[in-house]
Amino acid sequence: MTQPAAGPRLPVEPGRTEKDRPGPGTPAAPDGASSGPGDPAAPDGAFLTDGSASGTSPADPAADDADPAPGLVHTIPAALATEMLDPDIAPVQGAPQHDLGSIAHPAGPATTYRPRRRRSLRLRLRRKLLRLAKRWRTSLSVRVVTATIVGGFVALGLLGGVLASQIRDGLYNQRVEQMLADAALRTTNAQGAFDSATATTTQQIQGVANGWIRSLQSSTSGAVGAVLMRSPNAISSITIAEPATNGAVRNLVSPAMREAVREDGGQHWQAVSVPTADGEGPGIVVGSPVTLPAAGAYELYMVYTLDPEEETIFLVLRILAVGAVALVAMLAALTWVITRWVLRPVTDAAHTAERIADGMLDERMDVRGRDELALLGESFNEMAGSLQRQIEQMEELSRLQQRFVSDVSHELRTPLTTIRMASEVIHDNKDSFDPVVRRSAELMQTQLDRFESMLADLLEISRFDAGAAVLDVEDRDLCDIVARVVEMSAILAERKGSEVRVTAPDEPCTADIDPRRIERVVRNLVNNAIEHGEGRPIDITVGRTPTAVGVRVLDHGVGMSEEEASHVFDRFWRADPARARTTGGTGLGLSISLEDTRLHGGTLEAAGRPGIGSSFLLTLPRRAGSAIGKRPVPLRPHDAPETTTIEVDADEGPADLTRLGEDAP
Repeated sequence: MTQPAAGPRLPVEPGRTEKDRPGPGTPAAPDGASSGPGDPAAPDGAFLTDGSASGTSPADPAADDADPAPGLVHTIPAALATEMLDPDIAPVQGAPQHDLGSIAHPAGPATTYRPRRRRSLRLRLRRKLLRLAKRWRTSLSVRVVTATIVGGFVALGLLGGVLASQIRDGLYNQRVEQMLADAALRTTNAQGAFDSATATTTQQIQGVANGWIRSLQSSTSGAVGAVLMRSPNAISSITIAEPATNGAVRNLVSPAMREAVREDGGQHWQAVSVPTADGEGPGIVVGSPVTLPAAGAYELYMVYTLDPEEETIFLVLRILAVGAVALVAMLAALTWVITRWVLRPVTDAAHTAERIADGMLDERMDVRGRDELALLGESFNEMAGSLQRQIEQMEELSRLQQRFVSDVSHELRTPLTTIRMASEVIHDNKDSFDPVVRRSAELMQTQLDRFESMLADLLEISRFDAGAAVLDVEDRDLCDIVARVVEMSAILAERKGSEVRVTAPDEPCTADIDPRRIERVVRNLVNNAIEHGEGRPIDITVGRTPTAVGVRVLDHGVGMSEEEASHVFDRFWRADPARARTTGGTGLGLSISLEDTRLHGGTLEAAGRPGIGSSFLLTLPRRAGSAIGKRPVPLRPHDAPETTTIEVDADEGPADLTRLGEDAP
């Protein structure tokens, strides 16, 4: 007997119960010995299997035919155990191998568990977007609030951008003007200090320059550095070391700045990036020419930082952003509340209308106040009351009409029976009458047959209207019913010159149907096709799907338009009122056929083209109360076959093919 391919399972040893089994994946241990990790008695690759055979190797052919002996162990070679491992996990040398894809179950063969595959990011995003799109389409509140939020952010963004730009430009220009004024004052003071100095030697001049630079470092006006640089136009032979607050200041003076100060004179400034402890910040360099005693022409450059102003601008922007978000949130909440308040009567009206449509005609809206919304509720209630009165009147009229038809049909039974008996007596003796009376007897017999058929149809229609029609369901083959109808209609088809051709599948087209009613439906369709077929062939096609069966009756006669096809199932309706009923029809056959089809939970459809022909399709569910799914036969012979596309979730795996027809719309 072949061992199952399920995961490892421990055998029950003598004297032990099913609950005493060791855990899954435990190596086999000899009698009286423990089988813990590292036990030399448990070789690599040994597995305890469900229902192990008696001591024979799995490679032994005799082991496949032997019955499993409880209490014994199968040994799987290490190479085979390695193949059973996950290929992405490398086996550890010297460690017992385990089947990572199986978990032993104490009550039976092991059940294989596989890790759940995660849905792809694209699929999850697509589903979320579809849910959001559905929410957007179905909720006016969501659309209004979303539009309010987007509009608010756009408006506040534009306003905030304009305000931030105005604040930045104003603060920047004002601060630069203050820095330029401060630099001009300091330059004037420096020049005055240099002019009043009595230094004549290089050391004295160096001391005067260094002293003024040191005094600038203690300033709190925003100046962060200064440097004196010898002008290229200087002609004095006395030179000093160019003093500076730090080496970085010298690097901030660009050649273009120096050229402008040298050639044009006066005060010049340039925006630069000033090194700070956190990186770089905005600032300006202001340069002016000065004259040192005995040393000649020099250039004084002062560096100012704009970090405080930048922090102020950032603070203003943060306040504006937080205020904008808070304002938009308040606006969205207020819009949501107002929208819900305004739409509540509309929602109540929709729910009330749904309940009225379901037949609860006494439902009304709750009206509060005297505003426009209250006026809407009052108007809706008045409309509902008017509809209720009209519907009740129509129902009463319909009941009276149904009762009248039923009573008249039953009351006509007795005189019709009497007339039928007298007509049969006259018809049986027609040969003894003159030709005129004989013809009258034949016409009376024919019209009595038609009158009796019409009376039977009226009684059947009255049962449908009263809801008294019931089904006597049997499991029958639709092909047999079609064959019997074709045989019964052979005389009429021969008289009209039409050939009836039947196309049916080889397998039975069985369904839960009432044979009497379905035979009547098919007979009405076939007789109708023969009557309007103009002597051309009649094609009958029978088809089936896993969920439905169908019959299509196609003629190539006078045909009908789309408007005529929409009225063909109306009672006593004729496409051509002047056309004679050669087959003794009552005008109720297709109406009764439609009611019989609805009683089965099926569909009866009609289509055609004038001068080409007409097509009638009867579709029935194979099991009573089940869904039909797709059509077994197309309504028009040249229609492409219907296909069904079902989205399969990756977590669920492939769909069962036998359910595709059941899940089809």
